[in-house]
Amino acid sequence: MEQASERRTASALFAGFRALGLFSNDIPHVVRFSALKRRFYVTTCVGKSFHTYDVQKLSLVAVSNSVPQDICCMAADGRLVFAAYGNVFSAFARNKEIVHTFKGHKAEIHLLQPFGDHIISVDTDSILIIWHIYSEEEYLQLTFDKTVFKISAILHPSTYLNKILLGSEQGSLQLWNVKSNKLLYTFPGWKVGVTALQQAPAVDVVAVGLMSGQVIIHNIKFNETLMKFRQDWGPITSISFRTDGHPVMAAGSPCGHIGLWDLEDKKLINQMRNAHSTAIAGLTFLHREPLLVTNGGDNALRIWIFDGPTGEGRLLRFRMGHSAPLTSIRYYGQNGQQILSASQDGTLQSFSTVHEKFNKSLGHGLINKKRVKRKGLQNTMSVRLPPITKFAAEEARESDWDGIIACHQGKLSCSTWNYQKSTIGAYFLKPKELKKDDITATAVDITSCGNFAVIGLSSGTVDVYNMQSGIHRGSFGKDQAHKGSIRGVSVDGLNQLTVTTGSEGLLKFWNFKSKSLIHSVGLSSSPNIMLLHRDSGILGLALDDFSISVLDIETRKIVREFSGHQGQINDMAFSPDGRWLISAAMDCSVRTWDLPSGCLIDCFLLDSAPLNVSMSPTGDFLATSHVDHLGIYLWSNISLYSVVSLRPLPTDYVPSVVMLPGTCQTQDVEVSEETVEPSDEMIEYDSPEQLDEQLVTLSLLPESRWKNLLNLDVIKKKNKPREPPKVPKSAPFFIPTIPGLVPRYAAPEQNNDPQQSKVVNLGVLAQKSDFCLKLEEGLVNNKYDMALNLLKELGPSGIETELRSLSPDCGGSIEVMQSFLKMIGMMLDRKRDFELAQAYLALFLKLHLKMLPSEPILLEEITNLSSQVEENWIHLQSLFNQSMCILNYLKSALL
Repeated sequence: MEQASERRTASALFAGFRALGLFSNDIPHVVRFSALKRRFYVTTCVGKSFHTYDVQKLSLVAVSNSVPQDICCMAADGRLVFAAYGNVFSAFARNKEIVHTFKGHKAEIHLLQPFGDHIISVDTDSILIIWHIYSEEEYLQLTFDKTVFKISAILHPSTYLNKILLGSEQGSLQLWNVKSNKLLYTFPGWKVGVTALQQAPAVDVVAVGLMSGQVIIHNIKFNETLMKFRQDWGPITSISFRTDGHPVMAAGSPCGHIGLWDLEDKKLINQMRNAHSTAIAGLTFLHREPLLVTNGGDNALRIWIFDGPTGEGRLLRFRMGHSAPLTSIRYYGQNGQQILSASQDGTLQSFSTVHEKFNKSLGHGLINKKRVKRKGLQNTMSVRLPPITKFAAEEARESDWDGIIACHQGKLSCSTWNYQKSTIGAYFLKPKELKKDDITATAVDITSCGNFAVIGLSSGTVDVYNMQSGIHRGSFGKDQAHKGSIRGVSVDGLNQLTVTTGSEGLLKFWNFKSKSLIHSVGLSSSPNIMLLHRDSGILGLALDDFSISVLDIETRKIVREFSGHQGQINDMAFSPDGRWLISAAMDCSVRTWDLPSGCLIDCFLLDSAPLNVSMSPTGDFLATSHVDHLGIYLWSNISLYSVVSLRPLPTDYVPSVVMLPGTCQTQDVEVSEETVEPSDEMIEYDSPEQLDEQLVTLSLLPESRWKNLLNLDVIKKKNKPREPPKVPKSAPFFIPTIPGLVPRYAAPEQNNDPQQSKVVNLGVLAQKSDFCLKLEEGLVNNKYDMALNLLKELGPSGIETELRSLSPDCGGSIEVMQSFLKMIGMMLDRKRDFELAQAYLALFLKLHLKMLPSEPILLEEITNLSSQVEENWIHLQSLFNQSMCILNYLKSALL
């Protein structure tokens, strides 16, 4: 047991599958044009891997393999994508596989610039290295003094052969010839750090973005400043120029706004406010197209089209996830293909586990949706609801009215949402008489029919509302259901029973219709979370002392208690069949408890504490969300496709840390390793020949070997051909050979006298078979195993031949027959191969019954055998009768 647990390195039940809802982070995107397919592709970074999208439909083309650390910058040329992580960077071919890796930097790389067959990398210590891509060798290394010239931007100006322009945090710029390793010119700059460099459509002209929010359009050939622009939103994060005939420049800012400047009139023509909710990481105008691609740290990739008269960008396509950590996730529906997730960014979104095109956002919660529509408010921040803390969803009546109810952080009223319309619903549910500001909604549930919502408040009140009309339908208890704050409400599958729990440590069962109290249970500690598995009527309670209690709502008794978590339990989930309870806690562990056995069967640690867990209704995936993570992580259920040991974990079991899955599906090698390990620890069970000497054991032989022994003559008669086979006149095509390793021809049979009879009764001269010899040996040493094994290997005809040859007429003897009967006696004594003993004895009696009475030795053996058979059969018959009696009673009795 201990060795098995030592071998187990990860979870035995769950293998990391992939992450959902991740599209971009704060690393600038890269746009590439494929000359072969004549399409633009945009690549965005998501942690340790990157996604490549087709700009035309923004469909996901490829997900790269993961790198050991988070990617810190990216670049691309026509063939390869380059991604730096730490002090190393790699080249990826086909947007997926690493083909080259470049090692040599001491500090973290923060700039990459492809340069023909070379690539330039710059680290934070201002060491610049030029590499030959295909040989992975250093071509040149330049070292700059960080205090004087710390490189912050790099550009290869168009038509400037072998030259690069470097910008510094100190404000100066340098133009270098990297082939001759010469500094050609130093631009004094504008005494403000350079943050971005971009080539303008005109030759010799570059745009320089500064820390002060200025954009300088500068001619580097004559060292002349052509024009200056200034934005009041902080440093310039990125710059891009339109190349489709409109002289427009776009500049990004840390507030998420984009400024659009007319280069001919030298003025600001438009502002794209809140293009992203975080800093603009990268923006790129597509070559000769009115399309702007932007991405930001708010987990969004957007494409804007400039087709309006005012020159303002209109959102054309986007891929967007949550921009803040998640607060709650739940599977929606019964097909296990949608996951609803609420986030601290105030939105409710649905992510598809099948394909990104089925993702949808239900939007922000708005206090007054009609007012926003009527007034057309641009900035809706003032009317947005706070983030959703908990929600309940039911798809039964989703096409008729709202099917989702959610409570918000610090709010009394609960909002309804419509999944089909993808919007906030018609009602805000709250008691009319309550005017206090400090009361908030803390727990919600929706009935399985989709008609009623049950809402628990921090004041201890539990109310029922109609989902169709929003009308209040009553409250549980006279004034309040509980003295403390409501920590959980649940309604059973048939709307008969409502279960509520409060912070004072009581669990109450109510009649749903009459709202009367049925039963109350005291808990050992204040509850934190309550979860009901409606199909089985099992209720899970996570308590504040980090333990879990499981109740049966039929008997209203605690049936299981689990302890082991070392931190607050954040969420729980039941498997669809109700056999497992999966809990996630602040101790960074996810534990799986087996309810029938009451044991912990799986546990694994994560590097970030899990906040939510939800099990797919089909049982194929476990979904988790984590502290400070924007994605939903899917774990595949190994027990569906592999043999898994569900043995309890030892008390001293130390779980290991499992990495969160990436956005691409896990490589086959990793999955196979994980799935092999648990099956290794399965104990191979070898069934003994006999479990107990008192039991009657049958042989493992097929029925055909013993069942038809008494009817062989009938079978032979049926199988007999109607006419004898005709002898071929000509010689055979294949000359017969003797079987063996060395092929030899069979000698022709000599038959000189064709009239001679073919049936010869050899009698005493017949050669004795192995079976007869073993029986003779058995008379001497009283061991019959060898003889029995020989019989087991024979077919029905062979067995009959052997038993027939036991008689003296066919070459046997009385002693051999006696030995055979002793062998049958030995089998009945052992109670093994019971059916074989009966079949062999029946055939023996059928063949030799006439001669048995004339031989006193055989008669004595037969008498002994008769009493043995009868004794065994009486014992079996009593057991059969007992079983039949019980079965008949169960069938006929009125229970």
